[in-house]
Amino acid sequence: MGRRSPRTGTEPVTARSPLLAAVFLPLFVAGAVLFGAWAALSGAGDSPGRGPLILLAAVCGVLALTALLDLLVVLRRLRRERGAA
Repeated sequence: MGRRSPRTGTEPVTARSPLLAAVFLPLFVAGAVLFGAWAALSGAGDSPGRGPLILLAAVCGVLALTALLDLLVVLRRLRRERGAA
């Protein structure tokens, strides 16, 4: 119904929608910035400590990078598909 091709079960490999990456990219970037700022402002006796906050900022940064790469790949696929049509 309105699809260009039937579902094949290979959607992660042939994804054509940047929606998920476009939603999560700013969230992960914001998380990395907020956790990084919180870690920078935390004192010696604060809970949570600086170490876990830095870890959370790093994890958010890696996830943001992954979302960015996913977004770029999907947009490249869309451009290639529209150019071929």
